[in-house]
Amino acid sequence: MIVITNPIPIPNEIDTIHSLFENGLEMLHIRKPDFSETEMNAFLSEIKSDLRQQLVLHSHHQLASAARIHRIHFREKARIETSEESLKNWKKNGFTLSTSIHQMIDFEKLSAVFDYAFFGPVFESISKPKYISNIDFKKELEQRKNNETSLVALGGITSDKIKTTLEYGFDDVALLGTIWNSNNPIENFKLCQKTDLL
Repeated sequence: MIVITNPIPIPNEIDTIHSLFENGLEMLHIRKPDFSETEMNAFLSEIKSDLRQQLVLHSHHQLASAARIHRIHFREKARIETSEESLKNWKKNGFTLSTSIHQMIDFEKLSAVFDYAFFGPVFESISKPKYISNIDFKKELEQRKNNETSLVALGGITSDKIKTTLEYGFDDVALLGTIWNSNNPIENFKLCQKTDLL
């Protein structure tokens, strides 16, 4: 189970991040699209250094090595604009790579350098109301041929939808709105964890 940060800063965010890890979070995607390099650096410096191995950087990839982060994410546009050679260099240097896709056809064509890909919104987004896909995910995943790359469901994932999502054929789920749009993010995370283990 993956958690993605809220795109904009929120109160007590770093404390919540530390609590999530204390409660068993394995991976946190740092997605702050409007952060400058300086802001990103400052944000990363607030996260305990022993958790850096579990962080994934969505932007300012050049900060990864100095911050001792070994996982980077390419949004769709960045993936398209990055050469295969450059992607392979990241991989050669020990980085785990992930990306985002919005159509199954793109997933099937993904380079094997990517360890996993986000695909969604599977359900109506919690963080972006009215953001919903017209894809029949169950049907799409029945045709899946790419088993080199893990497929992670994103969008509207709540504890009561995890079982269905995994039954569709997804390998994992990513949480965003169900954590950050909640008054009890840690309790919601624990609830999702329990469902994931059933």
